Amino acid sequence: KVVLCVGYLGEQIENFVGDGRRFGLNVAYSSDWPELLGTGGALKKALPLLGERFMILYGDSYLDIGYQDVAGTFIKSGKDALMTVYRNNGLYDTSNVQYEDDIIKAYSKTKLNPNMRYIDYGLGCVKADALKKVSENKFDIANIYEQLAEKKQLAAYEVKNRFYEIGSIQGLRETTKYIIDHSTGRFWYGR
Repeated sequence: KVVLCVGYLGEQIENFVGDGRRFGLNVAYSSDWPELLGTGGALKKALPLLGERFMILYGDSYLDIGYQDVAGTFIKSGKDALMTVYRNNGLYDTSNVQYEDDIIKAYSKTKLNPNMRYIDYGLGCVKADALKKVSENKFDIANIYEQLAEKKQLAAYEVKNRFYEIGSIQGLRETTKYIIDHSTGRFWYGR
């Protein structure tokens, strides 16, 4: 089951993906357009479509990772959320996670420290209750992750393979090359 949180021009995604059947999926949609709610607000609005626990994946990312291992680690952790982390050392973007001894000691997009060598990989797991507790309707999921890290309620899963993104021309080139180089000859869009 997939829930796509869409915004501006989201109808183009819905027209292409539809109900997801041709991809072997069950797809539902939640839109926060024209009032943008931020990543956290969009998820909070989508809660009626989500279960008690769910995974979050940014729409501009391609991640070479086993999702079942991540979900299993999250469930075993008993924490309110889990963040996948990649040892970045400032390479692909600003490192914003202090991860040591299998624990996220700090996470922030604004309060950086020299021990932050990791980055949010772009795949997370969250218990619905963690979002239900937020009184605001407009917020960034990063704020929730930061608060959960401070409360020691943010589990971690370290990833060894780099992430790919299409939010920049260079990122789009790298992602395209990766997909072509790893293609099995079957088109990614289900043909």
